[in-house]
Amino acid sequence: MRAVSLRLIVLLALPLLAAPATAQPVESREGIALQNQILELRRDLDALRRGGAVAAPVAPRGAAGAPQELLQQMLSRLGELEEEVRRLRGRLEVAENTDRRLAEDVEKLRGDTDFRLQQLEGGAGRPAAPRPPPGPAAGPAQPPAATATPPGPRTAERAIADGQAALAREDFAAAEAAAREVLAGRPSPRRQDAQILLGEALLGRRQFQNAALAFNDAYATNRRSARAPEALLGLASSFTGFGARREACDTLDQLRSEFTNLSAPMQRRVADARRRAQCR
Repeated sequence: MRAVSLRLIVLLALPLLAAPATAQPVESREGIALQNQILELRRDLDALRRGGAVAAPVAPRGAAGAPQELLQQMLSRLGELEEEVRRLRGRLEVAENTDRRLAEDVEKLRGDTDFRLQQLEGGAGRPAAPRPPPGPAAGPAQPPAATATPPGPRTAERAIADGQAALAREDFAAAEAAAREVLAGRPSPRRQDAQILLGEALLGRRQFQNAALAFNDAYATNRRSARAPEALLGLASSFTGFGARREACDTLDQLRSEFTNLSAPMQRRVADARRRAQCR
């Protein structure tokens, strides 16, 4: 019975223990912790094989419960590690998708810049427009009209207000542009508000993976702010949008444990999000 248990543990562990050799290295605390757990599991399996090879011929009948208990512990740890691998792979896919979008945005920006520079260079060689003929001299001379000064850049507060208004009328592109304008500028105390606005705009455009990144950044900016629950709720909704219901439910559980004094409207939104994610 013990030899069968050893073989079962080895067969279940081999695919997981081989994963770090083929997958790309994960440069994060989760990836390092996962690799340490896998190394520890490999050491346990080696020790179990060596102990089984030596002790199997003389193992007493009463010791049969120990391998079974050890087997259950190994299987439980294998399940946890497999779930961690799936979660990290999902985050890696989100990051790769974001990298592709950023590369596309940079290429588009480069093309727009080249086009505008060409227009400016072409306009520099054009002759000046002829001046209009003077009008009739009757009447007193009028003072020259004041030229309108072009408006300056929006403040962060104004950009977020405009983005919220665009979000209310479902102009998600304008809301996203306002949020990115704030995030691209100098550091501002409204950065978390802009990240949440960006996440809501991306949710409206059904770009769920990018929305998850935006909400995660908003939560990481200030985990104890008054808007941190909104960031976690948006993150859970993003997970539900691309089918990661387990992660959505885990995020909603985290929201409920970290913030116990939610307002009634927020509690209703959380309950609705749990129904949509089919949380138990």
